[in-house]
Amino acid sequence: MTSQPATDSPGGAAAARPVLPAAERGATVIPEKVVARIAARAAREALATHTDTSAARAKLAAPHASVTVGSGTARLGLTLDLPYPIDLARASRHVQQYVSERVAHLTGMRVTEVTLAIERLVPSNGLEDRRVQ
Repeated sequence: MTSQPATDSPGGAAAARPVLPAAERGATVIPEKVVARIAARAAREALATHTDTSAARAKLAAPHASVTVGSGTARLGLTLDLPYPIDLARASRHVQQYVSERVAHLTGMRVTEVTLAIERLVPSNGLEDRRVQ
């Protein structure tokens, strides 16, 4: 019993077609909306790993992201809440670095900028219930 090579059409036309280099076959386009969702999710992950107070984390609003994509690069803008008390500079650097690396890894884009806007600081130990006497 002998096996015959598989062909797409009679006469073996599949073997005659040249294989194009990857750069000439097309491109994967990721919409800005998708990159923004990835960035917002990455910011949520960064906050979860950086903050250990579950009470404050429960009250934090979900991060929002805006993205500008062009020629393989992405510029990210994040709006988020942070728990209080927290080292703002350290937490901001952590979120920026984590989001930048995660978006670059998942999309293949080079992230050139991550801008943060802190909307609110959410008390983690019930400070909102205390009054000055």
